[in-house]
Amino acid sequence: MRLSVKGLALAIGVLWGACIFLVGIINLAAPTYGVAFLAWASSIYPGFQNSGHFLDVLVGTGYGLVDGGIGGAIVAWLYNCFASSSRQAA
Repeated sequence: MRLSVKGLALAIGVLWGACIFLVGIINLAAPTYGVAFLAWASSIYPGFQNSGHFLDVLVGTGYGLVDGGIGGAIVAWLYNCFASSSRQAA
């Protein structure tokens, strides 16, 4: 069975982007929530700062969508490569 590279890339991208968005939105309402997570994300994504502004939440969400999409595509591609090589060996 092969994985859809496009499907997994979209699913993981939306999931990771939604995680960053939800934590960012909750952090705007309750500034102590998710501080360590957002600090970690801001250390990885250039231009994303945990400054308490909605625009920063959108920047982080955009990074999450792209990063998750790329990661999901790589995982699906690797899975398909390994699955096809194990079928050939059997």
